[in-house]
Amino acid sequence: MKCTVIGMWGGFPEEDEPTSGYLIEKDGFHILLDTGSGVAAHVQNYVELNDLHHIVMSHYHYDHSVDLGAFLFGRMINMFMGRIDTELNIYGPDDQKIIDQVNDVKLSRFHPYDAGSQLNIGPFTIEFHRNNHPVETYAMRITDDEGKVLVYTADSSYMDSLVQFSEGADVLITECNSYEGEDAARLGHMNAEEAGLFSSRAGVKRTILTHLPHYGDVNELTESAEKAGAENVELAQVDQVIEI
Repeated sequence: MKCTVIGMWGGFPEEDEPTSGYLIEKDGFHILLDTGSGVAAHVQNYVELNDLHHIVMSHYHYDHSVDLGAFLFGRMINMFMGRIDTELNIYGPDDQKIIDQVNDVKLSRFHPYDAGSQLNIGPFTIEFHRNNHPVETYAMRITDDEGKVLVYTADSSYMDSLVQFSEGADVLITECNSYEGEDAARLGHMNAEEAGLFSSRAGVKRTILTHLPHYGDVNELTESAEKAGAENVELAQVDQVIEI
C-alpha cells in the first residue's frame, strides 16, 4: 500500500500546497481520502481523473471537501467527451445536501457510511470511527490484503476510543492542528502534545502529523509529540510518498 500526501494544511491552502487530501494506491486501485482546497488539481500529478473511481470523505468542512464539485464535474464532462463511462463513487457521512449534489451529476453515485460500516474496495478494507468534531466526522482504518494498516484520523479532539481504533497501525496520519499548551479541543482538534500521547498509547509504528497550522514554527510540533511519547514522528509534506 502506498499513500501520497496531496495536501495537509488546515483551514486553507498555502501557495501550491492544498488542504487535506491523501491518495491510497495498490495493484492499480486508487482511493482518494478527502477533497480539500487544491486537491483536484494537484492529485492529477499522480493519477488521471478518469482513473480515479473512489473518493472517501471524512466530513464536509470546506478544507476537506470543497473540491468535491470539481471531481464530479470532471467525471461528467469527460463522459460527454466520450472518455469515460465508469461511475465515480463518493462515500461519506449521510447528508441529504451532499447526496443530492453527487447524485444530480451524471455518472456519479453517493454511498453513505457510518461507524458500523465496512467498505471493501479492491485490495482495501476500510473501517470507520465517529470522532469528536463540530460536524459528523469519521476516522478511517485502512487495511490492505497483506494486513498492512494505515489510520487517518481526519479531524477530532483526543478520544480514548480513537486510540483503541488506531492500535498497532503501521502508519498513523493524525491531525495536529495546534501547538502544545493550546486548547485545540474546543474546536474539535488535537494539539501536538495530545497527538503524541495518542500515537504513543496506540502503539503505532510511524506517525505523520497533518492538518498543520499556518503560524509558528511547525517543527515544534514534532518535538512536542516526541516529548509526549510518540516515536518515528514527522510532519506531512505535499508530495510525500509513504510506503506501507
